[in-house]
Amino acid sequence: MTGQPPVPAAPADPVETLDCLGQRCPLPVIALARRFPSIPVGAVVRVLADDPAAAVDIPAWCRMRAQQYVGAVSVGGRPAFDVRRLS
Repeated sequence: MTGQPPVPAAPADPVETLDCLGQRCPLPVIALARRFPSIPVGAVVRVLADDPAAAVDIPAWCRMRAQQYVGAVSVGGRPAFDVRRLS
């Protein structure tokens, strides 16, 4: 044992990216909901969305649908939101 804390696992790369840039609420969440059934369980989908409401809407959708909101990231300086399919 080296005495160093374990390194956290890196988040999974998204299997698909939905480009919802320029779309206003509720279109990014609708796009996610429509595409989600074809995403494999355990996989991550990334939603590119520059509507400020997406930062609230996507985590709320995850809570309502019992899916995992992985977090927000920046892709090319644009906001993106990662969601893992749990079921």
